[in-house]
Formats: sequence, structure tokens, C-alpha cells
Amino acid sequence: MRRLQRRLRSRQEKLVTRLRRIEGQVRAITAMVENDTYCIDILTQIAASNSALKSVALLLLGDHLNSCVTTAAAKGGPVADEKMDEAIAAITRLVKS
Repeated sequence: MRRLQRRLRSRQEKLVTRLRRIEGQVRAITAMVENDTYCIDILTQIAASNSALKSVALLLLGDHLNSCVTTAAAKGGPVADEKMDEAIAAITRLVKS
């Protein structure tokens, strides 16, 4: 159990580190706009930030599928259906974004 908790904490720390990096990217984009940087350069940085956010979203989705959905599916019943519907909705939102 402790090994699992350490692994989850490590995973959480990695996600927070990625999100802080993305936060820095967004602040840099704001500075680029304030400094009247060439539009294409700003758009390139926005695309990079979007890509980084999608990577974090996919990691979180994978964690959700491997934990919550898998556990609920093993138990079956309405909770399993609910978790599956949540996962499908999350995937749909990611695909549309």
C-alpha cells in the first residue's frame, strides 16, 4: 500500500510540475503580447501550450481509466455504467478541443 501511495504521490508531483511549466508558458505568451511580439511567434507558443495541456489531460484520463473505471467495471452494476459514461464524456470533450 505504501508503494502505491508513493507512486501516486510521485505521479501527482510530475503532473503539478508539468502544469507549472505550462503556467510559465502562458505567462510568457502574455509577455509576448504585451511586447508586441510577431503574431506567428505568439501562435506557435499557444500551440505548444495547448499541446502540453492535452498531454496532461491524456495522462489524467489514463489514470482515471486504469483506476476508477477499471475498479468500477470489475464490480459491475450502475456505478460501472456511470464511470464508463464519465470516461466517454471526457474523451469526447478532449477530442472536440
